[in-house]
Amino acid sequence: MTMNMNHIVYLSLGSNIGDRFAHLKQAVSSLPPQMTVKTKSKVYETPPWGYTEQGQFLNQAVMATTYLEPEPLLKHIKRLEIALGRKETFDNGPRLIDIDILFYDDLILDTPPLVIPHAHLHERGFVLVPLTDIASDFVHPLEKKSIREMMELCDTSGIVQYE
Repeated sequence: MTMNMNHIVYLSLGSNIGDRFAHLKQAVSSLPPQMTVKTKSKVYETPPWGYTEQGQFLNQAVMATTYLEPEPLLKHIKRLEIALGRKETFDNGPRLIDIDILFYDDLILDTPPLVIPHAHLHERGFVLVPLTDIASDFVHPLEKKSIREMMELCDTSGIVQYE
């Protein structure tokens, strides 16, 4: 059996603890061999979302190919976050590294462990701004809008290019 590396995935990466930039870089370099990074966005400094009593985040989007199916990919990413030093906190709390699957091909999946496309990506500027760098014309399979169109409808105040 040959491994199919043809699945295209878009990931969102974020960090707001310690050397945020180094954490993003380390996370991207840790994706292979299960994923081949094809392109990555610029890095943006973004205000915290949900729970605001914490430091600014650095966020980045990555497009990669993978042979993993969605649930094994999620398990791999969760193991990777722990290997990189992530500790469990609370929803929207501070984190050393956070990696979310935004899109997996044009799959629509809603299972207890995994929702694809990511449930709230269309309302989060910290996801849409970096994603616009690498996939501005990609159309959200449920919202039926491009990444650029969703970003234009979203609050992006306080988001600045970091590098």
